Amino acid sequence: MKGLGATGGAGVVYGAMSAIGLAPAAAAAAFRPPAMGDLVGQAPGHHRVVVLGAGPAGLAAAYELGKAGYDVTVLEARTRPGGRVWSIRGGTEETDLNGETQRATFSEGHFFNMGATRIPQSHVTLDYCRELGVELQPFGNQNANTLVNYAGDTPLSKTSVTYREAKSDTYGYVAELLHKATSRGALDDVLSADDKAALAEFLTDLGDLSSDGRYLGSTRRGYAGEPGAGTDYGTQLPPYGMSDVIRSGLGRNFAFDFEYDQATIMMTPVGGMDRIYQAFTDRIGAERVRFGAEVTAVRNTPDGVTVEFREGGRPQSITADHVICTLPPHLVPRLDHNLPADVVAALGSAGRTSSGKLGIEYSRRWWETDQRIYGGASNTDKDIAQIMFPYDHFHADRGIVVGYYNTGPRHQAFESLTHRQRLAKALTEGAEIHGDVYRDGVTASFSGSWARTRFSESAWATWDQHSPEYRLLLQPVGRIWFTGDHLSNAIAWQHGALTSARAVVTAVHRRVAGAN
Repeated sequence: MKGLGATGGAGVVYGAMSAIGLAPAAAAAAFRPPAMGDLVGQAPGHHRVVVLGAGPAGLAAAYELGKAGYDVTVLEARTRPGGRVWSIRGGTEETDLNGETQRATFSEGHFFNMGATRIPQSHVTLDYCRELGVELQPFGNQNANTLVNYAGDTPLSKTSVTYREAKSDTYGYVAELLHKATSRGALDDVLSADDKAALAEFLTDLGDLSSDGRYLGSTRRGYAGEPGAGTDYGTQLPPYGMSDVIRSGLGRNFAFDFEYDQATIMMTPVGGMDRIYQAFTDRIGAERVRFGAEVTAVRNTPDGVTVEFREGGRPQSITADHVICTLPPHLVPRLDHNLPADVVAALGSAGRTSSGKLGIEYSRRWWETDQRIYGGASNTDKDIAQIMFPYDHFHADRGIVVGYYNTGPRHQAFESLTHRQRLAKALTEGAEIHGDVYRDGVTASFSGSWARTRFSESAWATWDQHSPEYRLLLQPVGRIWFTGDHLSNAIAWQHGALTSARAVVTAVHRRVAGAN
């Protein structure tokens, strides 16, 4: 029974608790954007803010402060907005910290998101999409026709099984076992007769059990031949054995869509996630967002803050009343600065995450035509971790598959490789899941590793949001303020960066209003 804990049962229980209101839920914090006229009679004069970084936090902060008439300048080392929100299209060129330069040659209109790719429906990211006029489309986060393939020592090991089959058999056998335990009195000390009857009814529905509480297979797991007209009833696929299903751990990823920030259907901008940050830039004003401006120093002064940077190969400086720093915490101490030692130590305490993706363009959408897969992801314990299928351009003549999206040790297996080596490894592992067709018709590819990407050097921060170091960085240091998803309770999500930016905007605005 060791494998039973890997079937996603805990996630099922938590999901059920959430549905009936028994699981804890976070309260939404109200945000009032600063408005033109707020400072009239309170703090007259010119108020200048410099924002370091044109990622989600930096652009949101600049946008909101602009609503109240602040003179905002955004300095961004990259030549594009979005930071770790990065959509790769034909013509994208990048030299990584390994020294390798790639230039994407994807077909016109095709792309993949190297960074953020999906938005939960509860996140404020969607509110900004509405406000900025960014068109959205559904993102299929899970698909019954995608595959799971895991190593092990069972008959199902290294076998590609559809999510439909895996879920039907896993839930069916788990339901049968619990039904048996209940009927044999194993839960009499915690359940009344009425409770047991209600539970039996629920389990019968959950597992599609027979009248005597057994799982005998189900039409839920699919057909070898689809049902058709007249007496064509189809050929139902038989179930795998109970022990094989449980020991194989087929259900190890089922709880994924029960996570608070995940769902079967999520949202994404049409044309790439970076559309959001191009829209922010347009609203702020392109003249206020300076690309190719690499910050080299930031210092508090008696009257404000001085920032030094290089732009077009020339050293420059700018002064401001306040600076909002959105740079990754581990990169800030590399600047020339006068930050206190405890702040520097706090910045250095944030851990770094290894993660990356590979986009593969195929000349034929075999996943649709041959395997009936429209969106979603196949999962595996191989180094590639998962294969994500396109959510756009359905029935087109080509498309881009994300050949891996992995984190931690599994991505570290790719970090030091050249792009060609990454592609070769991904194609080999992908073919072991989806068959030889996975190697055919590759026309273009592009890969990235955030640990090896300049100005990032990490996918996201990891640390305890209750720690003294985290709490210290929530406070300004003189007139330098820190913000970003790393200073939120939604690390690695745009929502975290945006809510953190809102909190800092509110704090800066209050301080300015109360300064005179």
